[in-house]
This record gives sequence, C-alpha cells and structure tokens, in this order.
Amino acid sequence: MRFIFLVIMSAVLISLTGCQKEPPITQALVYENAKQLKPFELTDQNGQIISNEALIGSWNFLFLGYTSCPDICPMTLAKLQQVKRSLSSEFPVKVWFVSVDPNRDNSEKLKLYTQYFDPEFIAATADHPKLFPFVRDIGLMYAMADSKLTQYSVDHSASIALIDAKGQLRAIFKPEFAPNTIPTINTDQLIDDFKKIARFY
Repeated sequence: MRFIFLVIMSAVLISLTGCQKEPPITQALVYENAKQLKPFELTDQNGQIISNEALIGSWNFLFLGYTSCPDICPMTLAKLQQVKRSLSSEFPVKVWFVSVDPNRDNSEKLKLYTQYFDPEFIAATADHPKLFPFVRDIGLMYAMADSKLTQYSVDHSASIALIDAKGQLRAIFKPEFAPNTIPTINTDQLIDDFKKIARFY
C-alpha cells in the first residue's frame, strides 16, 4: 500500500509540475517579482502634478532624456511611437518621456517636444531632489554636466523601464550597442519581448 501511495503522489506532483508555466525567455531584464515603486511626484507637460496613480491601469514605457539631446532621445521616441502604434490595439500602453534636465525643460517645452512624436505621450520632470530618487527607483540613472554653462549635456540611460498596470517595475529593455553607432532599442525585439511579458504576468 505504501508503494502504491508513493507512486500516486509522484504522478500527482509530475502532473502539477507540468501545468506550471515557465517564465518567458526574452532579451529584457525581467523582474519575476515585480518591484513596487516608492511614492513620487512629477510635473507633466500640462503643469499638473502626477504620481503613482498615473501608472495604474496600463503598461507604461518610461524613457529618460531631455529636449536638447541631439540623437538618442529623438531616435528612441520615434521608435516608441512605432511601439505604441503596434501594441495599442491589443494592450493599454502609455509612453513616458521623463526629462532629466529640469533647468531647461519646462512644461511648455516638454509639451511641444513630445507632441511632435505623439500627442498622447506623457512628458514629465521634477527638481533633482525629487527626480533622482524616482529615476533610481525605476532602475535607470543620469548624471549632470556643469549646468552653469549655457550649453551642456546630460548623461542618461538609453534603456526603457516597463511599469505594469499595478504601478510596479516589471522589466527593463536594454539598447543595442554596436561600434560607431548610437545605442538605441531594437523595435521589433522590444515588441516581441513585451508581448511575452504581458501575456505571462
């Protein structure tokens, strides 16, 4: 009887294990246990304060940049426009452009900049004491040059953070790096990886 019991239990365990789905294989950095974001406040392109609640109910792609950026930012926003257009019929998605240059990028400037790509893009920023902890919390980073100069650059991540409909950090899409080229995302790869993530989690 003991032998029969063990055989039955083994069969049950094998059956249960077979029903469990494995996490999808992607090129993205995926958090199997999504990270809850700390409370934050940013100012959007309409001069309104937005917080964690603005993330709820949709998948959110967050990209860092600034309007004076000569290359990575406009190229990536153009690609995110394609991403949003490709996914929006099947998934509720939002694209966020988070400016890491609050000294020069006021709400009016951000609105004009992002409307060129998509009027539905969310553009937001904050003073550095509020902005830096938020950026770090979503797994990205930036560093200021000497902002006392009239013209200066801002080093920032070229990755894109994915926040799920519960307002949690779910994944980070990394750009492709190749010699003598600007690091940007692979649009097709991002779309494919996102669909795997969204359908699994």
